[in-house]
Order: sequence, then structure tokens, then C-alpha cells
Amino acid sequence: MAVPYRLVSREERSSTTVIHVGATAIGASEFVLIAGPCSVESWEQMMAAAQAVRAAGGGLLRGGAYKPRTSPYGFQGLGEKGLELLAEAGAAVGLPVITEVLEPSLVDVVSSYADVLQIGSRNMANTPLLRAVGRARRPVMLKRGMASTVDEWLLAAEYVLAEGNEQVILCERGVRGFEPHLRNLLDPTVVPLLRTLTHLPVIVDPSHAAGRRDLVAPAACAAIAAGADGVMIEVHPDPASALTDGPQAVPCDELPALAARLRAVVRAVRTEALACSI
Repeated sequence: MAVPYRLVSREERSSTTVIHVGATAIGASEFVLIAGPCSVESWEQMMAAAQAVRAAGGGLLRGGAYKPRTSPYGFQGLGEKGLELLAEAGAAVGLPVITEVLEPSLVDVVSSYADVLQIGSRNMANTPLLRAVGRARRPVMLKRGMASTVDEWLLAAEYVLAEGNEQVILCERGVRGFEPHLRNLLDPTVVPLLRTLTHLPVIVDPSHAAGRRDLVAPAACAAIAAGADGVMIEVHPDPASALTDGPQAVPCDELPALAARLRAVVRAVRTEALACSI
């Protein structure tokens, strides 16, 4: 039986799609590190984060300008001012930037600053937004919904491709479970499963999955071992003062060592894969 997501299916394209963002290729042979703070807070904070991401060999700088919050009283982001700070920090260190867009009316303004448009977990099933970013002709990172099946996630990606935009990156960030010690439940087997179903590149967000900075590195290593094309990690120069998601943010000065650890896992996995193929 034909799959319902024809455009994103492996039946449509056998090789993995490679998405170029500046000098970074997502879905190619190189592991990609995306990092930055959950929220853009100030010029000083963004520059510290940008310099850390560059020093760690990161490929993209992330930062939230518009923040979807569970509580209406939480910090909602700096809006367009945050976009300006993010773009300026990225340009200062030579990195493309990625940020979340929350509604169709914001797609044009976010596209004018960002190199990649992120659709967050809350908006995975927001079909007007999916169609709008599909028409924007910018690469799109589509996060899995917090209670979504893989088929629902791939059908959401199909909405973007159906508008003519084939530059979609899938981002696994765990699903909601019943374990109170973890923010979400990360299943690394989703990565190899997706390899059989879709040609779209896959990255993993261990920060939102774990919700604790001490678990971010092990979760990221598991994602790499499972075959992810990269990881997206939240970093902050002073996590204790972060306006959003401080408990899961890695201090900026620890990011280079973490990146070196992840690349060691990449080398080990590739060596093992080569040995198995001989």
C-alpha cells in the first residue's frame, strides 16, 4: 500500500536530501552541531553564545525571538529586536541562524532575518503555518509534536513539501511520557526508523528531551550513535540567570569540550560501521 506522505517518502527519493545553509550541509556525511540559547536576551548574551558555538565548530546559531510559553505570564521573547540581535551575532561570527516562527503572519519578518525557520513542537500540526513556511522558500526545521506519531510528523512535513519547499529537516525532541524525572522521553530508535521511511535529514534535540543539562551529553551521544545527522543543544553564558530553560542549558565555556566528545562518538560509530561492512 502506498504511504500517505508521498513527497517525503523514500519511495519518492532513495538518497538522503542534503540541505545547504551557508557553508553547512545538513544530511551530508558531516555531523552538524546547532547551538545557542533558548531565548535571545541581550547583545552581550548572544555574542557570548555565538563565540562559543563558533569555537565548538558549530554549523548554525540558534536563538528564540518569539517564545511560545505554557503560561501567558512567562517571558515571550524580544520579538523583532531579538531577531536583529540573533542575526547580528550570527553575522559577527560567520554563522547562519535558526529561530522559531509561531504564526503565518510572522513568516515574512522572520524570514528576513533567519536562514532556517523552525516549527516548534506546539505548532507541528498548525497546517496554515506549515503551508506558509512551505511558500517562504527558506529551509525549515520541523520538530516532532509532543504527542505525535511518526506518521503524523511525516504528514506535517508533507504539507511543507506540497507547497514546493523540499528543504525540510526533521528534529526529534522526545514525546511526553509519565516519567517525572525527564522533561520528555527520547527514543533514539526513531532515527534509524526515519531512515527507512523518509529521505529528509534528521537531527535530535537532547536539551528539550532531557530537561537537565547533566543528561544532555549522554542523550546527544545516543542520538549520534543512532545515526542522527546532527544535534541541537541549548547553551547560555549564565544558565542560572536564563529567562527560559536555564536548567537544561549548557554553560558556554563547556560547549567546546562537549562538541569534542560528540565528534569522538561520530568517529567511533563510523569506524564500527566500516568494520562491519568489510
